[in-house]
Amino acid sequence: MKIAAIQMTSGPEVTVNLEQARALLEEAAARGAGLAVLPENFSFMGLKDADKRTVAETDGHGPAQDFLAATARRLRLWIVGGTVPLASGSGGRVAAASLVYDSDGVRVARYDKIHLFDVDLPGRTESYRESANVAPGGRAALLDTPFGRLGLSVCYDVRFPELYRHLSAQGAQVLTVPSAFTSPTGRAHWETLLRARAIENLCYVVAPAQSGFHASGRETYGDSMIVDYWGRVLQRVPRGRGCAVAEIDLAAQAGVRESFPALTHRAFAPQPGAGQ
Repeated sequence: MKIAAIQMTSGPEVTVNLEQARALLEEAAARGAGLAVLPENFSFMGLKDADKRTVAETDGHGPAQDFLAATARRLRLWIVGGTVPLASGSGGRVAAASLVYDSDGVRVARYDKIHLFDVDLPGRTESYRESANVAPGGRAALLDTPFGRLGLSVCYDVRFPELYRHLSAQGAQVLTVPSAFTSPTGRAHWETLLRARAIENLCYVVAPAQSGFHASGRETYGDSMIVDYWGRVLQRVPRGRGCAVAEIDLAAQAGVRESFPALTHRAFAPQPGAGQ
C-alpha cells in the first residue's frame, strides 16, 4: 500500500490553489498512492489571516469540499484535505477542518484543529494569533481505512504529545499532520517532532506541508515527509511543490509492536474513550 504527502505553495486564489492540488493529487495517484494527504490551508492562504473568514464554506458544500469529493471519486483515491475553513458560528471565526474523503468521494471524517498557534517567535518580530479567526475544535478523530486506522491532527497539534497518546490508545496506526510550519520553527523542530511522534507511538506519520514564500510575505518551511513507526524518514520533499510517496507495511508494524511492546508498558496510559 502506498500513501502520499503533498507539498504546496498556496495563495489567496482558491481556484488556483485547487488546480495546483489537482495536479499533485493526479501525480500521487499515477505513482500508485491509494491515500493522499494535502497540507494545512491547501485551498487558501490569504494576504492576512482574517481573510479566511471571507472564504469560509458551509459544512458539506463549497468549492474546496466539492473539489475534494469529485477528485477522490475520479481518481479512486482516499484524500485527507489538509484544512478547509468552515463556518463555525463562533463570532465569525472559522473551523480549521481536516476532511477525509473515501475513494467513492464520500466524506467519512472531519477533525477541527484543537491547538491554535498563538505565539510570538523567540528572538524575532513574527507574531501569530490564530485564535483571533479560528475557533478551536474539541474532539479527537480517528477512522478505519484500507490503509490502517488514521488518527487526525493539524500542524501545531504536533507539539502536544498527549493528543497522539490518546490516538494511539484508540488504535491509530497512521497519524496525519498537515501543516504550514513557519520557517524558523521548521528549521528548529519540524523533523524532530514528527519523528518523536512516530517513535513514541510506533505509528506511521504523514506530514504534508506548505513550502516557500506566499503572497502575504509569509515563508513556510516545507520538508513534507512520511515517517515510519521506527522513526525512519521514508520519503520527503525538502522545498517547493511536490509529492512524497512511500509504501507502508501494516503487518511489519504489527510485528514490531508485538516484539517491542512499548505501547503496553505505559504507566500513565490514557483510558480508551477519554476526550471523545
